[in-house]
Amino acid sequence: QVQLEESGGGMVQAGGSLTLSCTASGAPLVSYTMAWFRQVPGKEREFVAGSRYLTSSTTYADTVKGRFTISRDNAKNTVYLQMINLKPEDTAVYYCAASLYYSTSTLTPNAVMFWGKGTLVTVSS
Repeated sequence: QVQLEESGGGMVQAGGSLTLSCTASGAPLVSYTMAWFRQVPGKEREFVAGSRYLTSSTTYADTVKGRFTISRDNAKNTVYLQMINLKPEDTAVYYCAASLYYSTSTLTPNAVMFWGKGTLVTVSS
């Protein structure tokens, strides 16, 4: 069993930056494909960015490409999401997700084995 805990959410003005962290316990993340998803009320949870296990290759949603960066520190068992040039439409609850030995960095919701509880990001205009 893996427990994921997100931190780093908050309120920021448009154009600002935030870095989210996801710290895992219960298992080493090196064997897990990790991803960030986000969700706003009334909408489905959507993929934001992913990092494949072993290779750390990355994938991004088109809406965040060039502005968000996912990275991992396996020694700290932590995954990060660096967000710059934030827009009001980035406002959402951001969730960390993990799946053991998932073969691509584009993790789908139904393939997620473990979810964090989420952290709220609010971008004001």
